[in-house]
Parts: sequence; C-alpha cells; structure tokens
Amino acid sequence: MRVSLYVRGEWFRVPFGGPSASVRSLGSEALRRYHQAKKLEDGDREREFSMRRCQGGELLHPEDRAEDVLEDEDFVQMGKGLQRQRYVWLLFCILRTETDSSFQILQQCLCFFIAVVYGVNTGFGMFARTLIPKEQLAAPLSVERTRMLLVLRINVLAKGYSGVSKETIDAMIKAFNASCLSWVPEKGTVGASGDLAPLAHLTLGLMGEGRMWSPQSGWADAKAVLEGHGLKPLILKPKEGIALINGTQLISSLGAEAVERALGVARQADIIAALSFEALKGTTKAFHTIHAARPHPGQMEVAARLRSLLDSDVFPSQISESHRSCDRVQDAYTLRCIPQVHGVVHDTIAFVQKVISTELNSATDNPLVFAETGEIMSGGNFHGEYPAKALDYLAIGVHELASISERRIERLVNPALSELPAFLVQDGGLNSGFMIAHCTAAALVSESKALCHPSSVDSLSTSAATEDHVSMGGWAARKALRVVEHVEQVLAIELLAACQALEFLRPLKTTTPLEKVHELLRSVVSPWDKDRIMSPDIEAAHALVRQQKASRPQN
Repeated sequence: MRVSLYVRGEWFRVPFGGPSASVRSLGSEALRRYHQAKKLEDGDREREFSMRRCQGGELLHPEDRAEDVLEDEDFVQMGKGLQRQRYVWLLFCILRTETDSSFQILQQCLCFFIAVVYGVNTGFGMFARTLIPKEQLAAPLSVERTRMLLVLRINVLAKGYSGVSKETIDAMIKAFNASCLSWVPEKGTVGASGDLAPLAHLTLGLMGEGRMWSPQSGWADAKAVLEGHGLKPLILKPKEGIALINGTQLISSLGAEAVERALGVARQADIIAALSFEALKGTTKAFHTIHAARPHPGQMEVAARLRSLLDSDVFPSQISESHRSCDRVQDAYTLRCIPQVHGVVHDTIAFVQKVISTELNSATDNPLVFAETGEIMSGGNFHGEYPAKALDYLAIGVHELASISERRIERLVNPALSELPAFLVQDGGLNSGFMIAHCTAAALVSESKALCHPSSVDSLSTSAATEDHVSMGGWAARKALRVVEHVEQVLAIELLAACQALEFLRPLKTTTPLEKVHELLRSVVSPWDKDRIMSPDIEAAHALVRQQKASRPQN
C-alpha cells in the first residue's frame, strides 16, 4: 500500500512500511525524502509537522496506525499548523495539438489538491450549468460561422491549459465532424471574461438543451439532433463549465473571416483601380521611381502591381498609347495616390492578420492549468482588447478602399472629369445610367464612416464591478465584417463602371491582364446601352469580388 504526501509544493509517494507503521513514520519518511531532494543541511530541516487527509479533510493523529486511517493511494498534506479547508482532488487530461491538420492527443495526468480555485470549487465550476442561458436575444450566427466558432473552441481547449477532459474534447470533435451546431446569438458579448453569452449558447446545444442544427435535421431540439447522430450530450466535470464558456473565440472567428475577406478585396481593389485609371486616361509616371524614397511595404507593393497591370513593354496598352502625347503633368489624387492610399490598407491588414493569428492559437480562458509546474493560475487572457483594437483598426483601414473607390466612380460618371458620356450611358436625357449606382456607393461609404467609430474605446462595468473594464470586441468584429462587405459592394460598382467606361473607348484596348478582367465581368454582365434594372448586375459583380475572381480572371 502507498500514500502520496505533499511537502512544500512537492509530492512524494511513500509505502506504508508494514501493518504497524504509524502516521508519524509516513510523515518522517516523506520529510526525509524532501530534505534529500532539496539537499538541506541539518539546521535547515524541519522536524515538527501536522498531517491532514485531503479527501475529507481530517487532521491525522501521528500515533495512529496508517492502515487504520488511510486508504491505498490516499493523499495527505503535510505542514505546520494546518487549517481545515475545502480540498478537491483533480485529474486533468492535458491535450496538445501538434499539427494544424489533425489533433494528436497527448494525455497527461496532473494529480494534486487545492484549497480554492476559481471555476473549480468556488461555485462557478460546480454550478456553471446555471449560467448556460436559454434566452434568445438576437439573430443566430450563420451555420458556417458557428462551425468556425466550434472548431476554434476545440483548438483552444486541446492546447492543454484549460483542464478539460479528453472525453469532452472527443465529444466536441464528433459534434463538429457531424456538423451538429448549436444555436448561437451573434450579439451579447462585451468581450471580456471572454465571449461568455455566445459561448454559453454553444455549450448549451452540446449539453443537449436549446436548439441545434445539422444537415440532416435542420433546426431542431438539441438532444434529438445529437441522438440522431449517435452522440450523447455533454456532462460537465469540474472546471469544464467555465472552460467551455470563457474565451475570445467569437471575436477571433468573426475577425478571421473579416481579415480573409479584407485580404481578397484589397488585392482586387488594386486591379479595379487600374481599370478606372485606364478608362480615365491616367499617367503612369507617379507609379515608378518615387516609391523607393518612401519605402512603406504596402505602398511599394501596390505601385509594383499597378506597373505590372498598366502600359509597359510586356503588356502595351492601346488606350495609353492614344494619349501619350498629352501634356498633363499629374492626375487627381484618386488616381495619382493609389499606391499611398491602397498601400496603407495592405499594411493594416497584414498587422491585423498577425494579431488575429496569434489570438486564434492562444489559451484565452481562466483559470489556466500548467501541467509542467502543477499550478492553476487566474489571470486575464480572456480579455478581448487585442482583437478588439486590431479589428477596429481593420475597419478604419479597409474602409479607405471604398472611400477612394467612390471618388473614382464619381470621376467616371461625371463628363466634366472623364470626357465620357454622362453617367456612362448614351442618350443621357432618356437614360440615367450609373447615376443611382453611384448614389448607392456613396450611401455605403457614408454608412461605413459611422461603423468605423471604434467600439473598443467604450467600456461598461459588468459582473458587479468585477469585470470593470471590457473590450466590446464582439461589436468590433461584427462592424469590421460589415465594413468589409460594404467595400466589396462599392468596388463591385466601380468594376461595373470602369468596364462600362472602356466600352466607350473601343476599338482601343487596354493591357492583356486588364482585358481579361473585362472579359470576366462581361461573362456575367452585358454592357449597358439603355436603362435596365441594375441590382442583378451589382449582385453579379459583387459575387465575383466576394469569390476573389477579379484577382485571377484566367480561372
């Protein structure tokens, strides 16, 4: 028979030593091993001690026979003047993700006792089920976004800092693979102590309560959906209640989508701007030597891209050749300053991408379990300030693509600036052409200006002033997505307008790369010769931008 004794932060497994062995003899042997391990001198060694059983908390008498008062594999704390406290024995299964492509599970058993740990034996962890809400206060996340949220929770919990059992992780993976997805409201998080309300709804469905969706069932009772796929509802163990609802995964999942869409729209913005530049007969002088004198990465990248798209020895442009003798010194800012304006957007997106990538792969619940040192630590990794600030910055940055695009649309539809037919249509008295499309672009830009007000400058105290500073990161993420969508729509309108403008310059052609973009649009939208319902054209162009086809027209 053996017992584990805890001495000054170290565990020692000590055999009973026979049926007559006393509690004192076990303690003395544990102290001997501790002194030997720490290489203590005689004068530094303690000889007086008290012993208390972890399970039950009984203070042990040193003269009692060990086998009368202790069980095999029991746990005992040693020290001076031990006070009776509430102890709980924990087994944490530590999970690690070794690769991005699949979960490779390494299970470690971390056995120790603790006096009071938030989320485990303070009431929250034991009764966390009462915090899993049943209210439905907002529209739900889309199926795709809920699936992203679930896989991010699995990824974070599997890192091994959350104290969640392997059985719970396995159950979540099975639900993900079956696309059994909880009803999760898109609103309701203040972005500190994690995204509590949305993640609580995510957990609710996994527990077999509330509503859940799967491809086979659609929206239905969560328990029925799970059972229909041969899955069992989660039964929460100690620490798992708070671990499952504490984290920044709603912010980071929506933020990741916003970043990916922003990357795509930024690349296409350069190409669409080049089309407008050609239609407005701009001069390429501003895209050459000067950028080395101000070597911001994004600015240099955009200038290089414009040079590769516009008139060159490799890709000559008949349109550029037609006005080469023009004595114009410089163009308006919306043409001349494309590298500077678009460039900072590219750099902004790169910065935000780095922050969100770190957040996606971070342990963001509380408290955190450190198997290597045997510690459980409460802290603030759940606070969403990093992604909140970054996503506010993303909205401000990417909005500028729409702002300058709308000004180029204005130049295209204004005959005084473009030398093209008014509103890009013949018979202007009878046809309004792109007039209302420009109004739509202006409305979207104006709305985005309001959405660019940073949500992360706001904070409201919650949880009885315990959570007295919050990030409002959920709103930052949702706003960023809306701004990115507006940018996509404005650029779709510019794509339509620029290609329509090129029709009036025929038979002259632009460069081969830009002609391919023109052909791509014409595969879904025909030229305008008179007024027609424009919304289907805008939707078709938006679909091309949304699918990033304008950056790879040959596909």
